[in-house]
Amino acid sequence: MASKILRLLALGPLALLLSGCNLVIMNPSGDVAAQQRDLIVWSTVLMLIIIVPVILLTLFFAWRYRQSNTSATYDPDWHHSTRLEVIIWSAPLCIIVALGGLTWVGSHLLDPYRPIARLDAERPLPADVKPLQVDVVALDWKWLFLYPEQGVASVNELALPVDVPVKFNITASTVMNAFSVPAMAGMIYAMPGMQTQLHAVINKPGVYHGLSANYSGGGFSDMHFKVHGLSTDDFNRWVADAKANNTAQLGRAEYLELEKPSHKEPVRHFASFAPDLFNAVVNRCVDASRMCMDQMMGIDMRGGLGMAGTINVLTSPEPTPSGKPQRYVAAFCTFADARGTGQPAQSRAIN
Repeated sequence: MASKILRLLALGPLALLLSGCNLVIMNPSGDVAAQQRDLIVWSTVLMLIIIVPVILLTLFFAWRYRQSNTSATYDPDWHHSTRLEVIIWSAPLCIIVALGGLTWVGSHLLDPYRPIARLDAERPLPADVKPLQVDVVALDWKWLFLYPEQGVASVNELALPVDVPVKFNITASTVMNAFSVPAMAGMIYAMPGMQTQLHAVINKPGVYHGLSANYSGGGFSDMHFKVHGLSTDDFNRWVADAKANNTAQLGRAEYLELEKPSHKEPVRHFASFAPDLFNAVVNRCVDASRMCMDQMMGIDMRGGLGMAGTINVLTSPEPTPSGKPQRYVAAFCTFADARGTGQPAQSRAIN
């Protein structure tokens, strides 16, 4: 008896520690995350309408028809009840229809590609509010945030103005990743050679946690970043400080250096970056010697180059884990000049 009391008392400190936890998903700070929370809650309630009665009836039947209860009716020849069949099948069917409708409508309303139409449940989006654009690149193993309109960039730090809709354009440099800020919105995948989108808004000032939600290699567990929800004045001040307090420029050469794998990368800011950098990352041609994917697809759409197209397939000098040579399409072939002059593909139109 004494040992049982001691075990129960030992749970006290654990309860105290758990009281300091914050279940972010159920306590969001952005309207999109709040709607996702409501979808989870209502879906759970609908499922419990079936689960709870089934559990209670299972316990009731086990108790009611126990061997020692001689007063219970024993009918070994019973085999069918129309009333019972109607209840058993109609109740779950109604729940499934309601759950499916709720999930279908909610999923379409919360489509990450769909621009938000309100700031929160009580405030529609003002007509004169322009969304903030942030381009996100998942690197090994850090996050790069580009602000095209403000002209600044940051590593492992995301600053957002409160009550301003944000449009995220998301990609990755090498392997598939996942961009996640649980307090703001749902997870969205970041994939090399592709661009995904996420529309969201932060409604409360504060510092929030962002992370990678998809395993991407040895430094995955350190792919965290801080999200600062700031007033408009504080956000403008953050942008001004990023420009005034450092002279770092993020050009293509600097990006290729930043792209190299690293662990626990400190927060960094860049006063400016190459305007076409994000497009080059998406098309996998930051290195000007490589042909951009959109140009490559444009050539394929026009029927290819035939034998001339084999001239610009080169072997990369970079080693590969398998030891086999890695080949890539160089950036100098066009229809008019298949052998090329070495002019970067980014500065030429396809003829």
